[in-house]
Amino acid sequence: MQPKINAMKARKAQDTFAQTSKIVLPNDTNVLGNLMGGQLLNWMDITAGISAQRHCQRVVVTASVNNVSFNQPIKLGDVVTIEAKVSRAFTSSMEVFLDVYVDKVGGGRKKCNEAIYTFVAVDQNGSPIEVPELLPETDREKDRYAAALRRKQLSLILAGKMSPSDATELKALFEHAENAAGKKS
Repeated sequence: MQPKINAMKARKAQDTFAQTSKIVLPNDTNVLGNLMGGQLLNWMDITAGISAQRHCQRVVVTASVNNVSFNQPIKLGDVVTIEAKVSRAFTSSMEVFLDVYVDKVGGGRKKCNEAIYTFVAVDQNGSPIEVPELLPETDREKDRYAAALRRKQLSLILAGKMSPSDATELKALFEHAENAAGKKS
């Protein structure tokens, strides 16, 4: 099914920023006193959904959780801050990159997790609709924007929906790596 056309003006990546803070309570933890991974995924899904909705100004649904890194445990009493921003918009889908920070009891803030979610904008019948283009401005936004296309191409190849020979961004990445390796020899 082809997405329905819904022309919208391009939006800046910064305009999609969403942030949520939560304190880790006993009901959120496992028997070791650590935040349960599923609870963190839920909080990230909601924050990422808000970011995607800010981009397209439409109802969005979670299409996939592409990557989640649980780098360290989050303890009872810690304050979790989730920051989300659309990293790239495609025809009807949006990739949202999330950074998760923890403020420890007694002080100190550090990044502890990150994730990438994909959302699809839908109309009142649940059919995909076109989303506006994303305009990255900062170096970080531009890096994440470029990387999103490579991730999408890899996903399409693995799903059998794209020929590796058509994955121009991935091919360019490997050619660059081969050239760099050849210079070191």
